[in-house]
Amino acid sequence: MGIEGQRESVRLPERQIPVFREVDVLVCGGGPAGVGAALAAARNGASVLLIEQRGYLGGMATVANVPAFCPYTDHVKPVIRGIGLEILQDMKARMEYGFQEEWKDELDWVPIHAEVLKLLLDEKMQEAGVSLLYHTFIGDVVHHDGVVDAVIIHNKTGTQAVKAKIFIDATSDADLVYHAGGPLAQGGDEGEMQPGTMCFVLHNLDRNRFLAHVDEYGVDLKHAINKAKSEGQLNVVRDWAGISWLNDQTAGFNFGHIFGIDGSKAEDLTHGAIAGRALVDHITDWLRKNIAGFEHAFLSLTGEQVGIRETRRIVGDYVLTSDDFQSCRSFPDDIARNAYFIDLHMANAQSGMTMVHLPPGESHGIPYRSLLPVGIENVIVAGKSISTDRATQGATRVMPNCFAMGEAAGTAGALLCTNGLHRTRSIDIKQLQQQLVKQGAWLGEAINRAQ
Repeated sequence: MGIEGQRESVRLPERQIPVFREVDVLVCGGGPAGVGAALAAARNGASVLLIEQRGYLGGMATVANVPAFCPYTDHVKPVIRGIGLEILQDMKARMEYGFQEEWKDELDWVPIHAEVLKLLLDEKMQEAGVSLLYHTFIGDVVHHDGVVDAVIIHNKTGTQAVKAKIFIDATSDADLVYHAGGPLAQGGDEGEMQPGTMCFVLHNLDRNRFLAHVDEYGVDLKHAINKAKSEGQLNVVRDWAGISWLNDQTAGFNFGHIFGIDGSKAEDLTHGAIAGRALVDHITDWLRKNIAGFEHAFLSLTGEQVGIRETRRIVGDYVLTSDDFQSCRSFPDDIARNAYFIDLHMANAQSGMTMVHLPPGESHGIPYRSLLPVGIENVIVAGKSISTDRATQGATRVMPNCFAMGEAAGTAGALLCTNGLHRTRSIDIKQLQQQLVKQGAWLGEAINRAQ
């Protein structure tokens, strides 16, 4: 046995790792950030490989069945445009007629049909010429002097290496930066993190019957939940349910918290999966017995994993702060904008939620420097693990923002390769911004007007 407090270890024999592929841009992770990055890089002429640990793309929208996209607008205009808006509109266009009519003019809180989204994203990758490798995850990184030489991947084939000029970490947990030894932050001052949620889908509902009683229950079930909690019938902390109706018989639910989950640890994801399914069973049983229109609810799907809101954040060249958020600050190197509110869920059953909203029509910039991990020369990070303080991560982490950050990262990667540059800090920011605006991105009035 090992020394007390230390784990026993084994030594692997030295071996040669075969190179699976060498590309201009390697994108690690197939959530919204990775999708935006891969499409943008390929559309700008780079050879691109995207690796994803599941058998499909979409991240939390498809893996965890998060039931709706967070807002794309600042309540006045769309802030998330470009690839992210393209995907939203294309998904809506593939939905059934009733859904299209209900949501045709809406860009905020649009329900997600995971199967439609999976197929749509496969097709977009094929059209753009992105190479895909599913059922594959990062096991290690080969690096020296702040330069990543290769990512070591594991899958059913075995252990292989992928070499690239530019690497994009869209893993949402900063896995690539972690393996490369980059500095990281995580959680609050005491390591506390937001809880996870096991989202789920119910069929065989009667939406019209539910709406006839909505004043009694609350549109988000708030009245019914608080009553049930006070009577000891419902064991949840959150006092409202996110319900996203796909049609009059089917709805997705973001309801309930699983505390103490670190999404960067396999043992915690295991606990979250088991506890999450048990909680969904409890909630569904309560819904059937107490909510009009849910009497015959059929549980058809729970997330493949518990939904994760927060894990690692990189320490980047610039740390985006809550002061930047509340001041609606813009930066000379802005590559995206955020209007979503600071949305920090309670870290435990006794704490509260923190929500800070910006005024309608306002947003803040996300600088390119916040995508660059300190000490690493050829990696760009996109998604919820960019360089922010904890409060601001509660705003920038959502899926529409991830599309936008990913598009910026992929575009930067392609431009660097085109210009023969292999250091991310060598980018011509004006050229990057000009190309993003050309692709339809919104970087604020000043930058968009100048292009």
